Amino acid sequence: MFIGYFTERPYQDPDSGYFGATGKPIKDLAVSNDIYDPELGAELYNRYLDEKIYAEQMGFDGLMLNEHHGTPFCMGGAMNVEASILARITQRAKIVLLGNIIPIWDDPLWLVEQLAMIDLISRGRLVSGWVRGTGRESVAHNAPPHYNWERFQEAHEFIVKAWTTSGPFRWEGKHYHFRHVNPWVKPYQKPHPPIWLPGVVSRDSLRWAAEKRIPYIMLATELEPTRQAFQLYHDYAKELGYDSGSQNIGYLWKVHVDETEELAERTGRKYVQGPSNPFLAGNEGTYNPALATLPGLTSRTRVLPTQAVATRARGGVAGALGRPYEQQIADHTIISGTPKTVIPRIRHVLEYIRPGSIFFWDGDGAMTHDDAMRSLRLMGEEVIPAVREMAKELDLPGPFEVDPATGRPIEDKCDPPSRPSPAVGGRRGKGV
Repeated sequence: MFIGYFTERPYQDPDSGYFGATGKPIKDLAVSNDIYDPELGAELYNRYLDEKIYAEQMGFDGLMLNEHHGTPFCMGGAMNVEASILARITQRAKIVLLGNIIPIWDDPLWLVEQLAMIDLISRGRLVSGWVRGTGRESVAHNAPPHYNWERFQEAHEFIVKAWTTSGPFRWEGKHYHFRHVNPWVKPYQKPHPPIWLPGVVSRDSLRWAAEKRIPYIMLATELEPTRQAFQLYHDYAKELGYDSGSQNIGYLWKVHVDETEELAERTGRKYVQGPSNPFLAGNEGTYNPALATLPGLTSRTRVLPTQAVATRARGGVAGALGRPYEQQIADHTIISGTPKTVIPRIRHVLEYIRPGSIFFWDGDGAMTHDDAMRSLRLMGEEVIPAVREMAKELDLPGPFEVDPATGRPIEDKCDPPSRPSPAVGGRRGKGV
């Protein structure tokens, strides 16, 4: 099993009042950046990098980053910058990008070079993931939503070709045109870094992942529709002539571990008190239907079983919180407790949906740096070792144990050369 760590890197500023269920409602693309404090932003970026360094030290296999634009719930507007820093200051963990929103960019050749450089600096630890994005990103970057799916597919094919084909060559596609493709940087990994696809809504995207035989990662969805969506992947694989398994699917959800049950509950509730994400369960903001129904962005008929869960309750009725904390605890969307209570609940998730890759989403919402570090320590000391044993018992190999494309075991490879890691300084300042 592959075990990763994730946080949205929210802009935590209690003074702004934009604090999800406990403050002003956040309507997608309706929050002015006049509230932004650069000093606080600097503290937060450094805090989140420090936490990822510690996550690696605690035994996580991967450090996941994501990309969003124009919103306080995620500070990852330039996640490749963060990935570049992690490539240099971490030693072992995979740097998992889930993912670059490729349809909104007019120059995928630039992404070819950026990602190859990250792979080289990390000595082959990049996992590249590409996403279609939401209406938020299309509007914020003036990208045509009705060409989103076409641009995604063409950009994917272009990037892979640029990574694997000697130049110079010419590219004349429908959406991208290059007279001279000859990037003077190639990935460390051969033929190229692994490509994963995260998603929630589009059946087309999931089928595309099955066609390409790449892992599909579900993002913070309820268990039963998630299991149904994963079964669709396996069914598509059979239609395409191969047997997929746990190595082909992954799951991200909210898991927090703490020293006592009382502290775990107080801290776990902070998931629903931070800057709100209108599209992911835990701290729903105010749903903006105009962004969710952009013409042509996503088929309204070819949707996954998780689609209703991903959009129906985001902001709830009249902007109210979609699902309370207690309900999310009951259905395992959030798991919070001591190692003793958390481990069996994680096992339930593994048994029910059988993923080969999992990501613990922690340190989010209104959680502080201390909250995140306590949880990471306990995960490293007790939870991760227990989960690895569970995965062996349940036969849940990850994509670095069994090749998602062939279904064959992957031979162990030597770890990349290590180098001294810079010291991690303590965090200070408001909101952290």
